[in-house]
Amino acid sequence: SEKPDMERAARMATTQTNDNGAQSGGGLESLMADQVQRTSDLLAKIDLAAVEQLVQKMFECYETGRRVFILGNGGSGATASHFCEDLAKSTITDPGVEKRLRVMSLTDNTPFILALGNDWGFETVFREQLVTLAEPDDLVIGISGSGNSPNVISAMQWAKENDLYTVGWTGFNGGKLKSMVDLSLHSAVLDMEVAENTHMIIMHLCVLGMRTLISRATA
Repeated sequence: SEKPDMERAARMATTQTNDNGAQSGGGLESLMADQVQRTSDLLAKIDLAAVEQLVQKMFECYETGRRVFILGNGGSGATASHFCEDLAKSTITDPGVEKRLRVMSLTDNTPFILALGNDWGFETVFREQLVTLAEPDDLVIGISGSGNSPNVISAMQWAKENDLYTVGWTGFNGGKLKSMVDLSLHSAVLDMEVAENTHMIIMHLCVLGMRTLISRATA
């Protein structure tokens, strides 16, 4: 079975690889240029049809009043919060329009997360928020570089069992998350930082798509 610290181990492997390059005499500029190039190469392989499919599913939620939930750990958790903020605000071009996407990042209610983690275990911190807030036909996006974060997997399993539409953003080989979701956006790279770079671009592509569809619907 996967160890609970798989995400941490993957990030440490990335850091060790980069540190080895620095210690071997490579200049920082060349290391940075290498990461930019590898990120650019991976971005060229983004499945834009899958990104559009996600945008269309989120727009369905907008039209029907269903909720969108986003979750992740560490850097992926920060992406979840950023994505939530952009979907809530940056998709609206006219503040006078009252219809909005109902979106929530499950990384942001710190007291709830701490209570769940302390009393019921860290694996529960996303699942139990879904139990409290989610309904069938809502959409949940799980972000995990390794694809094996136990609390993400637990939440997505609950979502599948309770008729939510599930989306996974992953790196490395995709882990468990890639194969269990309804829609997978996979960045196939053995580098956590490069995977997270591509997730940020995918996030902004989704925001662009949602802003375009909402603008057309409210014109």
